[in-house]
Amino acid sequence: MLRLQTALPDRYTTAAPDQLATWIGQAKATLGRRVVILGHHYQRDEVMAWADARGDSFGLSRIAADQSDAEFVVFCGVHFMAESADVLTGPHQQVILPDLNAGCSMADMADIDSVEEAWDTLAAVTDIDRVVPVTYMNSSAALKAFVGRHGGVVCTSSNARAVLAWALGRDDTGHSRGDQVLFFPDQHLGRNTGFELGYGVEDMAVWNPRLDQGGLDDVTLKSASLLLWMGHCSVHQRFRTVHVEAFRAEHPGGIVVVHPECSHEVVAVADQVGSTDYIIRAVADAPAGSVIGVGTEIHLVKRLDDETPDKTVVSLDPLVCPCSTMFRVDAAHLAWVLEGLVEGEVRNRITVDEETASWARVALERMLATV
Repeated sequence: MLRLQTALPDRYTTAAPDQLATWIGQAKATLGRRVVILGHHYQRDEVMAWADARGDSFGLSRIAADQSDAEFVVFCGVHFMAESADVLTGPHQQVILPDLNAGCSMADMADIDSVEEAWDTLAAVTDIDRVVPVTYMNSSAALKAFVGRHGGVVCTSSNARAVLAWALGRDDTGHSRGDQVLFFPDQHLGRNTGFELGYGVEDMAVWNPRLDQGGLDDVTLKSASLLLWMGHCSVHQRFRTVHVEAFRAEHPGGIVVVHPECSHEVVAVADQVGSTDYIIRAVADAPAGSVIGVGTEIHLVKRLDDETPDKTVVSLDPLVCPCSTMFRVDAAHLAWVLEGLVEGEVRNRITVDEETASWARVALERMLATV
């Protein structure tokens, strides 16, 4: 997805960190309750220092919706997160993304045109009324609206199991909702959740949007319970079983905790698997003196280590890799958008058209009713 972020004035790009901090603090004080700053767990410390709330993408969007006094929601995260916040906040609120180039490579792996094409292809081969589309929260508002319009639902990494069980289960009248799920954009979360629910390799197939019919034959398209979009998180896909083996060799008795966006091979050898919030709780609950190897984004891992001095928290990947798009949001961009608000200029507002927003809300409300 093409996004164009204007170059910042030299005033911001050449400013020292303490000067940027002064400008952010002054602007935040001037705006008061008119603004709320939300920081995703993967953000830099220089940004998180100013967050009124920290959390995962959906949790922060719900917080934004609850902050009805705030005219402006500055979402320090990536594009799809700001879209979700705009879907859930009131019409009097404006959502701002400090850097428009802060996207999500995983979310961009499933665009609305490709998903609609896949849906039409499936409809020509199988009974499309038996297919339930499920999109991960890490997707555009257009995809959330798509699943809302087609009887599907959104999921998060913490409730994916409940959502898939709902999609492949029975409704209040005892009728099966569907025989198949088209799950996008992250194949790993879909696969790991499928195994959790008792499905086997033979029940899953990967849909490659670059190939005719997703690279699958008619028999597979009709029989696979889980059609998994060929998408992934560039950070979580880096973790390998050799990283787990090396950690355990260096730290006998250490605890391995990974995110379900990791490959199934890594998930299978981890001690614990869960969402970002789950990882935070797992570190908090670990006994003092524990050494914990974590398979997720490095800014969160480093913050967990800093904030739990009685434990050692390290990344499983020695060549630590930050989320390159999340990393785009920095103190300079935060200062720039906040000072713009002080001056009466709303910079980098993120908006979702009402039709898309209304269908996206349907999908999100189904999720909330499911879990």
